[in-house]
Amino acid sequence: MPATDPPVPTLAPLGLGLAALGRPAYITAGRDHDLGSHRTPEELEHRAHAMLDAAWDAGIRFLDAARSYGRAEAFLGSWLAAHPERRGGLAIESKWGYEYVGGWRMDADVHERKEHTLAMLDRQWPETVAALRGAPDRYLVHSLTPESPALADAALLDRLRELAASGVAVGVSTSGPHQADALDAARELADSPFRTVQATWNLLEPSAGAALGRAHADGWFIVVKEAVANGRLTPAGDEADAAALAEADGQSLDALALGAARAQPWADVVLSGAVTPAQLAANLAARAPRTDPDALAALAEDADAYWSARSARTWG
Repeated sequence: MPATDPPVPTLAPLGLGLAALGRPAYITAGRDHDLGSHRTPEELEHRAHAMLDAAWDAGIRFLDAARSYGRAEAFLGSWLAAHPERRGGLAIESKWGYEYVGGWRMDADVHERKEHTLAMLDRQWPETVAALRGAPDRYLVHSLTPESPALADAALLDRLRELAASGVAVGVSTSGPHQADALDAARELADSPFRTVQATWNLLEPSAGAALGRAHADGWFIVVKEAVANGRLTPAGDEADAAALAEADGQSLDALALGAARAQPWADVVLSGAVTPAQLAANLAARAPRTDPDALAALAEDADAYWSARSARTWG
């Protein structure tokens, strides 16, 4: 029989994440080139609105923010107020458990503060609703780790169950080398309020893949963040082996990285962190890699080393 080409994977849709658009400093590579050195709230709000318009025009309907992303929720809220007819066609996700403490300073000693307590949820939920000018569709514990009190605080879990019963999809985002353990723990809780997760998965850090597959099999909604590894898997990064694979595959490095994430069978949405229309267009051009899967798998780093390097990145 004649040889047939393997089936083309179905790609998960892109969403737009606002982590890099809502605050002046962040850990993605190339921000001075992309944003310039003057990043007032008004300038970033204008840019965020332009990117939200570009995303809408491109068919993107999933938007992600968080209390700790500076003014990202407020920027999204003002854009929604200008386009109220669009709200019904959007899925909006936000997160609680971190707060922004950078004071809109590029050189702040600390930019975020983490607290997974009932008091924090009770304070941040109304702040989110006010900033977005309505409730989000999904609300996640921000950066859950295995030792987080959000996995064991009975009163907090009961409040999250109440929120889920109101119609908001409650979930977790995960970070760190033990993402899989945190996700499995959240999924296996008795009467778990959690049904959605946002996790880091990329060609350099794929360690959560099996746990994400288990969650997807249980009916969880899976969102992938940091598919381009905070800019390392873009032309602004310094990953020569990955860049060579992208060139051989006939697409840009960021497209290769996003295409690999979007082709995962458990992925429901993959976030783009684009801050320019050109970046968004490149992200949207992503296709499933045609490169040798073993060569792609060889890019993976030790999870502890990956997260240690991420923690050491400079806010710029």
